[in-house]
Amino acid sequence: MEKKSNFKKWFTFIVLILGGGSIYKLSSLKDAFYIPMQEHFHLTHTQIGNAMSVYSIVATVGFLFAVYFADKFSKKIALPVSLIATGLLGIYLASFPGYHGILLVWALFGITCDMMFWPILLKSVKSLGSKEEQGRLFGFLEAGRGVVDTVIAFTALAIFAWLGKGAFGLRGAILFFSIAVIVIGIISYFCLEHDEPAKKSSGGIKGEFEGVSKALKSKEIWVVSFTIFSVYAVYCGLTYFIPFLKDIYGLPVTLIGAYGIINQYGLKMIGGPVGGFLADKKFKSPSKYLRFSFLLSIAGMIIFTLLPHKSMNVYLGMFFTLGFGAIIFSQRAIFFAPMGEINISSDISGSAMALGSFVGYAPAMFCYSLYGSILDKFPGFTGYRIVFLLMAGFAFMGFVVSSALVKIISKEKVAVAN
Repeated sequence: MEKKSNFKKWFTFIVLILGGGSIYKLSSLKDAFYIPMQEHFHLTHTQIGNAMSVYSIVATVGFLFAVYFADKFSKKIALPVSLIATGLLGIYLASFPGYHGILLVWALFGITCDMMFWPILLKSVKSLGSKEEQGRLFGFLEAGRGVVDTVIAFTALAIFAWLGKGAFGLRGAILFFSIAVIVIGIISYFCLEHDEPAKKSSGGIKGEFEGVSKALKSKEIWVVSFTIFSVYAVYCGLTYFIPFLKDIYGLPVTLIGAYGIINQYGLKMIGGPVGGFLADKKFKSPSKYLRFSFLLSIAGMIIFTLLPHKSMNVYLGMFFTLGFGAIIFSQRAIFFAPMGEINISSDISGSAMALGSFVGYAPAMFCYSLYGSILDKFPGFTGYRIVFLLMAGFAFMGFVVSSALVKIISKEKVAVAN
């Protein structure tokens, strides 16, 4: 019976990984195809940043609604619908709409990917393990997504190169992403089981919102949320390592695409398990590991800005950026895990994850536009230096907030012990 239960648990986990690793390929098209997007969609740094910001604004507002429905919708319905809808948007994107059409598509991605999909994915993963397993589960989720991300993205990059590395190749890559996510959506419908429905409150609409109100009043949930916020503000800056290597080091477009895949997806395979292992085994606490890794990222980014990039070997530059990215992905792998440390009751689990997503992913509403506009306003290394120092500033904020989180959790443990 236990063996059957374990099989069901890990089979569900694998299906969730497939969905989580495929749905963001279209909304994160910039990761592998930043330069082709500029050339064939005719976009500036600022315009690409604006598309990402519009996406994030819609997603963040969507998380407010998700705070309510994340505990009500079954993963068997919500996850496949969001996957298939995302794929259909990708098919439209392959027609190369104008700038305003691109803004519309990315706004709709905010609904299908983040509002409809992400909180329910997190709730589903959290429900698969005990309090002691949260770091590992979320670490393996990030690692598994990295595997799926990397395989799908490199396949798309190969299609792009095979079709001539131009507009036709970009269209082929987008269509591949679209078909892949639709197919995975169909598969997930037949493989996932319905969740146990959330218990309805006897208090009607007022009662239904009691869980939401409880989550909003929790100081602990807010502190975790702002820890996630700090990680994500730094994470947004990783995108700009891609044009940095082209502008400062002169890398060709295909190599830039390969680097972007490794930077954004491949590092998940390393950062995910490492972050989960260190959080659970070495530091015995995801929040303590986050505090430590914020210190590492502050030091790493400051050192990176002081390096002589104009005379430095390109592979050394790539090594430093990938090393820094690995630290950030180890944080991303477990930055929701502290939700399991603060003893959230199961009836507001989805609400807590949605609130954490709402606050935590908020930097994407402004960071992409901010970073992109800085690069357009200050061409060359000056702009990149400003962006990198801003990333160090957000990491410092994360260190302060995560230190407060560690204190809160320690006090709760002492109170429980007494």
